[in-house]
Amino acid sequence: MTDVIKDSAHLVGVVILAGGASTRMGAAKAQLRLPTGERLLDYHVRHTLNLATFDTGNNKSIPIMIADNGRGFDVDSALKNSNPQAAIMHIADYASADSQDKNQNEKVDKRIDDKIKTSGALVAIESALQTVIKAQSLNALTENQSLWLLVISCDSLITATELWQKLQPIATQITKNQAADKKVICLADDSHLYPLLGLYPLSLEPDLKVYIDNGGRRVMAFLQPMAQAVSFPNSWQYLTNFNTPTDFERACHAIR
Repeated sequence: MTDVIKDSAHLVGVVILAGGASTRMGAAKAQLRLPTGERLLDYHVRHTLNLATFDTGNNKSIPIMIADNGRGFDVDSALKNSNPQAAIMHIADYASADSQDKNQNEKVDKRIDDKIKTSGALVAIESALQTVIKAQSLNALTENQSLWLLVISCDSLITATELWQKLQPIATQITKNQAADKKVICLADDSHLYPLLGLYPLSLEPDLKVYIDNGGRRVMAFLQPMAQAVSFPNSWQYLTNFNTPTDFERACHAIR
């Protein structure tokens, strides 16, 4: 039993990235309405809550972190009430000492979406990694277990359950081969890697912190050497990423 536990991939947190500027979309993606009337952020939270009913390798409630760059996107109260035990929280982006000093001298106008400044996805992922590492829920887990953060972006209609089911077998396989350390598993097609739809090992946190503290913000520059690409079915093609109203309309049509 010990070997089975050691060689399994354990999901210990989910972060929903919802803080992008959404310049080409013209509105915050997290607030977009699906044909059902549901907001996109609520869609992702609902499916992430459903993920708790699957065998994630962790019997405790995993934190659901919303990284919205301080924009205050709330979650539908009905979703919160449906699972009062769920740990749904907003997290602030990680800020290095240099960026903290810079932010103190800048006034950010958050009234208009395309005026919102963001340091990119990596600072949100770093914050999520730190939050999970500090969580008391990890105290019962052994150092030998393979611990992962699921990253899902609000410019996608891929659900957390679908993403975990797609990537978890790969995480378990590379864990058995003792190659999980510093390996990011993410979706990919013939021409694109989708690093914001992926699994990040907790062991990556120190390296990511150093990269950010040294001024790095480019996602692919950091992840390319360690990315494990996983192809997805053709039916997901329009769901993986949308940046314009036309893209979003096409994605909505693809899930009907």
